[in-house]
Amino acid sequence: MQRLAEQILTHAEGLPEGAPLAAKGLLHLGSRAGVDQALSRLAERGQLIRAGRGVYLRPIKSRFGTRAPSVEQAVEALAAQRGEVIVPTGAAEANALGLTTQVPVRSVYLTSGRSRTLSLGKQLVELRHAPRWQLALGKRPAGSAVRALAWLGPEQAETALRSLKQRLPAAAFDELVTAAPQFPTWLARSVGKAAHV
Repeated sequence: MQRLAEQILTHAEGLPEGAPLAAKGLLHLGSRAGVDQALSRLAERGQLIRAGRGVYLRPIKSRFGTRAPSVEQAVEALAAQRGEVIVPTGAAEANALGLTTQVPVRSVYLTSGRSRTLSLGKQLVELRHAPRWQLALGKRPAGSAVRALAWLGPEQAETALRSLKQRLPAAAFDELVTAAPQFPTWLARSVGKAAHV
């Protein structure tokens, strides 16, 4: 019979790049204590990357050596595994939508789960718990606009909304207007004004 560590590695190799491993998903291979210990040993040997508490990733091997999976892939896989909504922050969304030239230096994402930090090789990824209204429209263009507006704040929202009305497809802007009752008062008021201009 294969040793537990080898079984875990075989299982990890069958997963897509960036897919997280958690002890709960490996209980078909052995006891919880055995799986935890095997994961810990594999991480110590460099065969797995310990990304956070109870979350492990398979390193990617290339001709230049091994590296951690991309942040985007790891975050998407973690969201799928845990059933959480994980999306970029308002600063990143505002930059992507052309509302600011500031480029976020750190990798920060908003999540419906608890706040925590993931370690992907030498890169730290911060997951911050966010209010439901910022996550309501997910990764759709209207959701990106909501997070960008939340980051810009009440002072810049109306100016940004005029720009967004021209940049977003009409369907996405309509979706933003339809979702306005979920937003804080200042944002709902700004979206309402922009819809009637």
